[in-house]
Parts: sequence; C-alpha cells; structure tokens
Amino acid sequence: MIIICGPGGVGKTTSAAALGVVAARHFDKRVLVLTVDPAKRLATALGLAALGNVEVPVQVASARGSLTMAMIDTKSSWDDMIRRHAPDEATRDRVLANDLYKTLTSRFVHSHDYVVTERLFDARESGKFDLVIVDTPPSRSALSVLHAPRRMQQFFGSRLLKLLTAPTQSRLLSLASRPFFIVADRILGAAFLSDIAEFFTLFRTMETPIVARASRVGSLLSDPATSYVVVTSAEPVALTEAGYLVSELRRRRHPLEVVLANRLVPAVLADGAVARAERLAASGTPLLMTLAKAEREIATVSAREQQALQRIRQWEVDVLVSESRSGDITDVDALLALGEAVHHV
Repeated sequence: MIIICGPGGVGKTTSAAALGVVAARHFDKRVLVLTVDPAKRLATALGLAALGNVEVPVQVASARGSLTMAMIDTKSSWDDMIRRHAPDEATRDRVLANDLYKTLTSRFVHSHDYVVTERLFDARESGKFDLVIVDTPPSRSALSVLHAPRRMQQFFGSRLLKLLTAPTQSRLLSLASRPFFIVADRILGAAFLSDIAEFFTLFRTMETPIVARASRVGSLLSDPATSYVVVTSAEPVALTEAGYLVSELRRRRHPLEVVLANRLVPAVLADGAVARAERLAASGTPLLMTLAKAEREIATVSAREQQALQRIRQWEVDVLVSESRSGDITDVDALLALGEAVHHV
C-alpha cells in the first residue's frame, strides 16, 4: 500500500491518480486508487463522471495491469461497518435507525477518520488488489486518519463510554444534572438523552470485534509493506506543512519512502532564462521587453524553487522532482520514477 499525503493544493490527488495509471500501464499489477479527499477531485483527474463507495474499473491504454478507482463514502462505510460487527440483526437495525448515529455519520467531518482505515484494511485484505494507492486529505487531516485506529481503541476504554453505558437510571440522572445536557435537551428535544444512551449502549456490544480490528488496522499502517509518499510544492507554506508531516511520520515510525517536489518550473524553461532575457531586452521593442520580463520571472521562480529543493534535501529523504507540463498535469516521467522507487510497485 502506498499512502500519498501532503499539504492541500500541491497536486496530491493528481499525483495519486497519475501514479495509479502509471502503475497499471507499466507493471503487471491489479491497482486500486482510493481517495478520502472531501473535495472529490479524483474523478475529474481521471475524466470520470463520478466516483463513489463502489469500486469502478478504469480503462488504461496499453496497460499491463488493471486500474480500479473508488472514493470513500463516509455514511456507506459506517453502515457497512455496523453490519459487519453487529452481534445480531436486531442490534444492527436499531443502530442504523438511531437518530444520533445518522447525525454522527452524515454531518460530522471527522466521522470519516476510522472508516477510512477500515476501507483501506478491507482493500488490502480482500486479495483483489496487488497495490492500493491512497489519496489522503491535507497534512493534519491525514495524520488524524492515521491515528484513528488508536483513538477507537482508546474510546472503548474511556470514562465517557462507561458513563454513557452505565445502568439507565443512574446514567440519565448523572447526565441530566449537567448544564450542557440540560441546555441540549431543551434545544434538541426530549429524545436527545435517550438517543445518546441507546446508541452508545448498542455500540458497546460491538467492542470486541471493533477493538480487535482496530489493532490489526493500526499494525497495517506501520507495516513494512505500507509506504508513505509526501507531495509538496516549493511554496513556503506548503514546505512548512510538508516538513511537519515528514517529522510526524518519522516520529510515528511510518516508513517514509520519498518526497515528491511537484509543480516545479521545467528545466528546459529555466536553463538560460537570464541570458534570453538580456538578449530580448536589448531589442527595445515593447513585445520583446514583455517577453524579457517573463524570462526574468521564470529565472526568479526557478532560483527560489532550487532553494526549496535544498531545504527538502535537508530532511534526509529521497527526493523526486515533478515539473509542471500543462496546468495541473503531473510529470509522468517523475511518477514512473516514483513507481520504481517505491519497492512494492
């Protein structure tokens, strides 16, 4: 499994999609690309009308392998998890019908963190794919996803869950006496406390399988067969976020494979830009003076990017450079090199 992470707006989704295409085309692998990006840009990157929780085959010209795409739908993934872990049909149906459950899985952004790791685990354990490429949300959200299995384990041992699943009478009396719940009950209705009590009581019946699976998922994220790739641009804010992510991945002992420096000025444009600018400026004509200004800007940007590359290399990690070719298109040669650099491909 290759987990693509990095700051927002650096071409991370495009890189994941392009790497999936390159891997399917050049290697005899069954490739799955998953995205957890709430902006849903992966379908656009591949020219697909839409992506959803269902895996969709993607045609790749001259492919040695195969490519499948999917976007993780939070609500559907939660429902699948409840169906998998519920001890019986009655518990399953009560959880799925619980109003608090519906709200948590439909409206709260961070409810996707754990089901993302569940989906990754399913894809890896299904045996249907040789390579799973994961496109994650921006840096700090990606770390939240990676920490989700541990948080789920900690939740089942928390004082909060014990309070919420205490004997009904003492639980309701204890909660009802707290200012927050008094206000919440007035605003949200008389069923608020009972919905909370029912949901967490039913949810706790699934503790054993969920905790066991969370442990296996956490092990998978740190497994030597799982590699991490950080994508960044040369912009200062992106570099700061990428540097933070690199340090956090190392601190958590996740195997960082490579940093992809994306959207850099192509060398063919940067080389000789200063000399070209001087020649153009010497002409004195307005059009050529404008072109000279553009050449100087290219030289300035390229010099700044080279400084950024030096900063990245100080992180003591392998670096690949991807040059901007056309708009948001990622350099396929760099992605092929990335595929060869990550030993699982």
